[in-house]
Amino acid sequence: MPTTYTNPVYPFQPPPELARGEGQARVVVVGAGVVGLTCALDLARHGISCILLDDDDTVSFGSRAICWSKRTLEIYDRLGLGQKLLDKGVTWKIGKVFFKDKLAYEFDLLPEPGHRMPAFVNLQQYYLEEWLVEACTASGRVDLRWKNRVQAVTPRDDGVLLDIATPAGSYRLAAEWVLACDGARSTIREQLGLAFEGQVFRDRFLIADVLIRGMELPAERRFWFDPPFHPGQSVLLHKQPDDVWRIDFQLGAEADPEAEKDPERVSARIRAMLGPDVPFALEWVSVYTFRCRRLARFRHGHIFFVGDSAHQVSPFGARGGNGGVQDADNLVWKLAAVLQGRAPESLLDSYDAERIPAADENILHSTRATDFITPRGDAARAYRDAVLLLARGHAFARAMVNAGRLSTPHHYRASPLSTADVDTWAGGPAPGAPAIDAPLADGSFLMQRLGGEPTILVFGAAAPTLAGVRTVNLPAEGLAAERWDAKPGTTYLVRPDQHVAARWRDIDPVRITAALDRLMGRSGATVRRAA
Repeated sequence: MPTTYTNPVYPFQPPPELARGEGQARVVVVGAGVVGLTCALDLARHGISCILLDDDDTVSFGSRAICWSKRTLEIYDRLGLGQKLLDKGVTWKIGKVFFKDKLAYEFDLLPEPGHRMPAFVNLQQYYLEEWLVEACTASGRVDLRWKNRVQAVTPRDDGVLLDIATPAGSYRLAAEWVLACDGARSTIREQLGLAFEGQVFRDRFLIADVLIRGMELPAERRFWFDPPFHPGQSVLLHKQPDDVWRIDFQLGAEADPEAEKDPERVSARIRAMLGPDVPFALEWVSVYTFRCRRLARFRHGHIFFVGDSAHQVSPFGARGGNGGVQDADNLVWKLAAVLQGRAPESLLDSYDAERIPAADENILHSTRATDFITPRGDAARAYRDAVLLLARGHAFARAMVNAGRLSTPHHYRASPLSTADVDTWAGGPAPGAPAIDAPLADGSFLMQRLGGEPTILVFGAAAPTLAGVRTVNLPAEGLAAERWDAKPGTTYLVRPDQHVAARWRDIDPVRITAALDRLMGRSGATVRRAA
């Protein structure tokens, strides 16, 4: 198949441990996909060096994850890659749902202006991975080892012993901490004998990257139920850079995955959709099934499972890749704080306490979308079709349509790191919620002032000076103050991952210090692992 992208091939470099057979590392990240590379780069931005192992020598084949949500874009902006995604990617915020040959309704994912990042940017995963590799290399803190395959894992009380095979021989690494980012077929998960809990749905879907030069359609998400060009099934269409379009075709539970990947059969489906006179070329084709499941726990001693190695969801809703990046965002600042002696090891238990509920939220939305897209039985299909018909003229029915609830950040409402409100609020981000962006008078954006370390945000007054905390002063009027429900003296404590930890109506250094200690796990407050 022709392609608009040529995968780089990264050279294998014999690691120094081959000469002596073993070595040591504080942090080892396994898997150089989007999630593993994000973990490694975030560690580097916090001043922590790591070894990153991958059994391949290139980035992903095919676009794979393409829809990067606003929250994920804000994370990459903090890591220094946000502008690259904006410049190369396809920005969109409108979604349209069709039933048969008519528009059922459309929606706007970011109707208000004044945010640096859009609702979504579509960008092929391989571009993002290549940029992450470049940024990791430039940091000088990531020892990225290609063609290094983990073949055995031995947990120990004080760390993890990894047996690693390379083209030049084998060696061992004694790691203090291991981040397992090795995907849905995780070797580390298999080595530990850990099983997923959840569902595997029988329906199969064909996914295709299609090169279509000059197709004049706006940048928006289009989802069809029972269209005339693919009767009885569903189809999803997304625009990507380089004139590449992502098309997903529902195939049904009995479809033969190998037969469906035949280029002639795929081309026939696309021709029926586009019409006989539209030229196109296939770039990449795959067949998948829905999986909505997770591990019971994400932390196992000194091993953390991050991204697809920890949980899996269906692709409708863009919750897989975005959820994995947000796992990394949650975990890395905590691990850095522990390694730097600024927090006790017990802080790391909050990864389970916060990211398991986030995974459950994603799985719930994904399961509901799957049930709507692939109804089980005639009654379920009749209900779905009635909802779609009503959606054309009735707002109440639109809320019942589920073509994949699109990724939004999780609110850590029950987080043990948050300090509960004691003052009265009419709005603004509550403890556990993600920070809200707004333009500032100097032309920058509020989110650019937050992240990487705890931050005290004070409106209309001077912020107190506290060790290990950044301070930001903003006026008590304007759009930022409005979005944060701010009055003179309003104070927020914002976490390193740009979620709110606490807020008050006045400046009280004693309360701020107590909330900071709680955020960093130093208060003696119980941090329980999620069941």
